[in-house]
Amino acid sequence: MKKIFLLAALACTVMFADAQNLIVGSYNIRNDNQGDACKGDGWATRYKILCDQVQWYGFDVFGAQEVKKNQLDDMLREMPEYASVGVGRDDGKEKGEFSPVFYKKERFKLLDSGTFWISPTPEKVGVKGWDAALPRICSYVRLQDKVTKVKFWFFNLHMDHVGVEARREGAKLIIKQVLEMCGKEPAIVTGDFNVDQNNEAYHTMLQGGVMKDSYEAAAEKFATNGTFNSFNADLHTQSRIDHIFVTNSLEVTNYAVLTDGYWTPNTQPAPEIKGNAAPQEISFRKHIHRCPSDHYPIAARLVLKK
Repeated sequence: MKKIFLLAALACTVMFADAQNLIVGSYNIRNDNQGDACKGDGWATRYKILCDQVQWYGFDVFGAQEVKKNQLDDMLREMPEYASVGVGRDDGKEKGEFSPVFYKKERFKLLDSGTFWISPTPEKVGVKGWDAALPRICSYVRLQDKVTKVKFWFFNLHMDHVGVEARREGAKLIIKQVLEMCGKEPAIVTGDFNVDQNNEAYHTMLQGGVMKDSYEAAAEKFATNGTFNSFNADLHTQSRIDHIFVTNSLEVTNYAVLTDGYWTPNTQPAPEIKGNAAPQEISFRKHIHRCPSDHYPIAARLVLKK
């Protein structure tokens, strides 16, 4: 009986320790458009690969950007273990791109959620902030881990690609919202910020010591490339324009830029090739190396402490 009790206690300890670990991510999935489809990078070609990638890495919570309603529906169908929160940026319903938060339904209880516009009037639907070219939004959730009962906030956004002032003031707004909404509870902010680690808006996110960059804070990193690839796996950059910021109570153990790709056949059938150093049983055909999106997803492993 004592042995059974000890085994049960050990199992509970392991389960609790696992529940303290949180894998979060950010993924600009590239909007569904005909131009990409004509080049072989259309949503219909790549979305199942993209969803398989997310499931393989086991994100507990992640933010996505450039998501149209049909893409959101496809992702939820392919990944039924997730629920999502978010609205279209144009009308606060289904029109325009979403910046949704996805979370595992079995692990988390949804306590609160919403969306605000990155503008001087965050509650006003569909507005462009400052010098932004487009309306920009931030969707958020407050979640509770069903095992540890720990509560935390998760914000996801897509900053403007044109407006310098909009990005700078938008970063100030995000920090203000985190301070006002979250209190002492941990918070995570993910998104495509459209600026890299050398830009003013990036440093604005770090001002005051409210948040830290998970890349800089991580004990271990696997980031052999930047986060934008333009659908070209051969390109390399040091720039990280997609970011995961966390409040200081969260420990960051690992960070990665996930550069997985996939292959599609050439339009003309390629001849079979035998490698000189390969076993004779192996044959090759040249294929096109593709990326699931024009951004690489990023991931961080965090520790949620009570």
